Amino acid sequence: MGKGKLWKWEENAEMDNVFEPDLQEAVKGADHPYRGKWHAEVFGNDNPITLELGCGKGEYTVGLARKWPNRNFVGVDIKGHRFWRGAKTANQDGLSNVAFLRTRIEFIDQFFGPGEVADIWLTFSDPQPKDEKGTKRITSGKFIERYRKFLAPGGSVKVKSDSKLLYALSKEEYQAAGYPFLHDSDDVYGGFLDTVDAALREALEIKTYYEQRWLEEGKNIHFMEIVPPSL
Repeated sequence: MGKGKLWKWEENAEMDNVFEPDLQEAVKGADHPYRGKWHAEVFGNDNPITLELGCGKGEYTVGLARKWPNRNFVGVDIKGHRFWRGAKTANQDGLSNVAFLRTRIEFIDQFFGPGEVADIWLTFSDPQPKDEKGTKRITSGKFIERYRKFLAPGGSVKVKSDSKLLYALSKEEYQAAGYPFLHDSDDVYGGFLDTVDAALREALEIKTYYEQRWLEEGKNIHFMEIVPPSL
């Protein structure tokens, strides 16, 4: 077992901004009790909810929450020892608009009800190069169909990635599905930021530890924002 996992899991269990439901219940197809109730039961307000799916250490989730205190943010990942850092930072800094959920993304529609989520960020997701059917790559069209179940009308999916493969595969699927593109760039920091509004620019300027490394290595950062039609 990796160094520090046990005590991070123990700390997660004590933090009120971490939710770790029984995975077997999701496997059985059971909806979570908070489905459709995140505003009332978790955040205690009606502010818009943004998800970061595959949030890793939660750096982006926390970064967004700092910039927009009047919105709510939920980081989702199956590896709780990773997002422990984000959850702990949010608690230490008094960020009451942040929560973390431990589950697999393929079950995500069992945790959020119709229209409950305003928008979604998919940041630096695994490109899954061998996943020809798109059943594992969380930017794929198959996953977008899941997200449509709980996205509010007009809600967008934002994809930020260092992977040329993920960018190309995802874009191809979105175009084939006829999803409207709000933004599309294969080089975020190559002048693209000057073409978007201040809010999106601020969000895109959040850089995780690994993004900083990739930029230092000369990699381009890609970005797309689509609006899947409501169900």
